[in-house]
Amino acid sequence: MMCVVVQPRQRYALFVIVILLSFVTQISNSVTHYSIPEEMKEGSVVANLATDLGLDVKILNRRKMRLDIISNKKYLDVNKDTGELYIVEKIDREHICPTKSPDSCYLRLEVIMENPLRIFNIEVEIMDMNDNAPQFRRDAFHLDVSESTPKGERFSLSNAVDPDVGSNTVKTYHLSESEHFNIEVQTGREGTKLADLILKKVLDREEQSVHNLILTAVDGGAPPRSGTARIIVHVLDNNDNAPLFDNTIYSVKIMENSPIGSLVIDLNATDLDEGSNSDLTYSYSLYTPEKARETFYLNPSTGEITVKGMLNYEDFKIYDMEVIAADRGVNSLSGQCTIKIQIEDMNDNHPEISIKSFQSPVSENIDVDTVIAVVSVSDKDSGNNGVVDLRIPNNMPFKLRESPDSLYKLVVSEPLDREKVPEYDITFTVTDRGSPPLSDNETMTLHLLDVNDNAPHFPQSFYTIRVMENNAPGALLSSLSAFDPDLHENQYLVYFILEKEIANTSMSMLFSINPENGNLYALKTFDYEMEKDFLFHIEARDSGSPPLSSNVTVHIIIVDQNDNTPVIVSPWRAHGSVVEEKIPRSTDKGSLVAKVIALDVDSVHNSRVTYQFLQVTDASLFSLDQYNGEIRTMRMFSYKDSRHQRLVVVAKDNGEPALSATVTIKLSTVETAVKAYSDMTEVPLEYDIFSDLNLYLVIGLGSVSFLLLITILVTIVLKCQKVKPSKAAPPCRNSVISERNSTIADSTLVSNDAYWYSLFLAETRKGKLVVRQPMPKGSRYIVSSIPRSTGMSETSGSAPSTLQVKHICYFNSNAMMKT
Repeated sequence: MMCVVVQPRQRYALFVIVILLSFVTQISNSVTHYSIPEEMKEGSVVANLATDLGLDVKILNRRKMRLDIISNKKYLDVNKDTGELYIVEKIDREHICPTKSPDSCYLRLEVIMENPLRIFNIEVEIMDMNDNAPQFRRDAFHLDVSESTPKGERFSLSNAVDPDVGSNTVKTYHLSESEHFNIEVQTGREGTKLADLILKKVLDREEQSVHNLILTAVDGGAPPRSGTARIIVHVLDNNDNAPLFDNTIYSVKIMENSPIGSLVIDLNATDLDEGSNSDLTYSYSLYTPEKARETFYLNPSTGEITVKGMLNYEDFKIYDMEVIAADRGVNSLSGQCTIKIQIEDMNDNHPEISIKSFQSPVSENIDVDTVIAVVSVSDKDSGNNGVVDLRIPNNMPFKLRESPDSLYKLVVSEPLDREKVPEYDITFTVTDRGSPPLSDNETMTLHLLDVNDNAPHFPQSFYTIRVMENNAPGALLSSLSAFDPDLHENQYLVYFILEKEIANTSMSMLFSINPENGNLYALKTFDYEMEKDFLFHIEARDSGSPPLSSNVTVHIIIVDQNDNTPVIVSPWRAHGSVVEEKIPRSTDKGSLVAKVIALDVDSVHNSRVTYQFLQVTDASLFSLDQYNGEIRTMRMFSYKDSRHQRLVVVAKDNGEPALSATVTIKLSTVETAVKAYSDMTEVPLEYDIFSDLNLYLVIGLGSVSFLLLITILVTIVLKCQKVKPSKAAPPCRNSVISERNSTIADSTLVSNDAYWYSLFLAETRKGKLVVRQPMPKGSRYIVSSIPRSTGMSETSGSAPSTLQVKHICYFNSNAMMKT
């Protein structure tokens, strides 16, 4: 429950203001007083102003009641609906009233009402709470106390500060347990509590140089709060301890000829004091001989004894000296020790090496066991210290041969190769047998002269160069450079093409090589269809004496371009003419009507031909196989179908870009029984349809021809019986077909495909006698065509060997040929 005290106060200034404003409005000249503790929570209600001021709650909003805080932050506000005064923000008394004073801390407010204007003065007293612990100005205090300070000495300490007031401020101090110190609490002016540190036992720095104490300040609040600080007491030293060496007598051994500055001994004296009382200075005593002082240096600060002069075992073997260590205290104290230094003999003369003779440069083909250099060695020491050994690195093609007079000869032990190692840095190292051994070395450089002992070398033994046909003359094909590891003229290379004739043509007429850099050029334009590859050799020759050479095989492969258009060989037609064929209207579905065959002389990839219709009268009547060019019926002819069908077939190769050729086939359907082309191995003859007027003439001519044909057949049978058939070829079997108006020249076709051959036979025009000899599957075939106007047609002379055919027979109505 909160206690509220109302005390009316009058002030002269307020009275004057009231007199001046009494004509204008009614202003209250009394002050309403409230008391609250600090740190109240936000929203806590202080009092009901409406009730305390006698105001009606219902008119607070209408009269625009508001609260103003004079010269302070708005910590309080009034609820216009209930008239309650409440906490807006937590109040800290130490913040509002920063000066520590026993007087009360107030917040002064004005409650203003309008219509009519009326002002009420409010005072809110902030009561202190013990919300702050005592704090020292520093966390640690450092005190320097001499170990000679007498007991009972007093040392003032800094007091603690507590922002609270009254009983909540600092009340007393406590000190942590200590054997040497305690505290005494005193009250200063205005009730401030002070603490003094009292020395109750004499200090000894050598026993404990630092004392750590905890000082605690406690306030009088309920519950009490406290704060702590550390007191660090540093005990100051007195010079009450003399320096002491680790040993009173030192015995040291050192080798003669030790370098100037070499450490002999590091003396260490200790003084338990500190500061200047423990800073020591080292010096020789009056009993130290002058020779020892000249030979050895004593560092006065560190106590190190180092070599100052030359040590020689033959002059002095033992040095005796006495060293004093004194501190720098006011009353200086000192200690001393005796040192005996013994000089030990050592191997102090280095062996010497002398190059009597050295031959450089030498040829790389120098003989093994040839002497390159003569070396002598010596050592001024005696005994084992004067015995020396000479050596060279193990990884060199040389060896040493020792002579009785301390001479060594350097000879070649392995063949030399300048291309592997052009020069050798030979290090001669001489070492005596003393302890420790001494050594010396000298390095000589041996240069090798080049000999033409390496033939030129190509990176590859075989070069394959691909050249696109239709190349430009003079085009660079490749660079065939060789390497020769020799030097100067022995590595200057010249390139040649080794002459070789192909078809009476020299390689130098087809290719050219730059003799200096090996660039290979083409001298002509190549045609894949004429020349597919070339194989020749290129030689690289150096300029040494005698010259050395090597050659490399070059394989030039002509790469095909798609530069040849497919040629349609079946069905044959004159240039630009239309092929006319007759087929019966009763042809069945799937019957072979015609077959288009196109040949492309390009390479295998570019010569792959595919077929497709470019134009067709009725697309539902015929089909075309895109790979073999067969045109077949898709259905039977009906009475609605036209008697004339026009087919345009395009044959396209597989090149980039593709080339093509077309053929136009005009099909006429007839009612007569004309046989369609078939896939059989034999093809029947086609007969022309003659008019009735010429019937008798044809019969007469036929009779005469028949008699002549019988005679020829009998003659051929008799001739064939005389020759024994070859076992490798099947029996001779002839197919004959006669067509008119033929302009095909005599030719012999060789093919890998028996099926293509039979189709070509079926498409041969009239006026030729065509004979086909079928071979076993997988073999080659020969096809010969004979014009009617000639008496004989010859096949290629190489055909029998290529086709593996030993016996083939041909005949027609005018001539006879036997192969």
